Amino acid sequence: MARPGVDFPGVGCGLVIQRADGRVLLCKRLKAPEAGHWNIVGGKVDHGESSAEAARREAEEESGLTIGAVEFLCVSEEVIAADRQHWVSLIYLARDFSGEPWLTEPDKLSEIGWFALDDLPQPLSVFSKTAFAALEGRG
Repeated sequence: MARPGVDFPGVGCGLVIQRADGRVLLCKRLKAPEAGHWNIVGGKVDHGESSAEAARREAEEESGLTIGAVEFLCVSEEVIAADRQHWVSLIYLARDFSGEPWLTEPDKLSEIGWFALDDLPQPLSVFSKTAFAALEGRG
């Protein structure tokens, strides 16, 4: 069976979740692409699901938060040679959420936390770098 991102370009989604104090939520990945990197929440878009719905679903699954309104932020197309993966991801921004994040998927993520944009953990995923550059460009 063909696998998205590996056998053909995959369609992904991501969500920058930002608190009122400006801190953003990041998770440390355990699996490819970019295992060991800090990343915004997200994943693949399922057939028949809009990318905004997928971003909200993935964020809720990965963080335990309840996500409200999301707004489009940018597109990130990444060819990750080290993992032999290719993803086109639609990235959104959410400032409307409730709850406290917790590690809901310990088989996929090893850590989760809030970070200041001027003090981000390393290494940072290419998806996150693209998202934060777009966020900064908004002023």
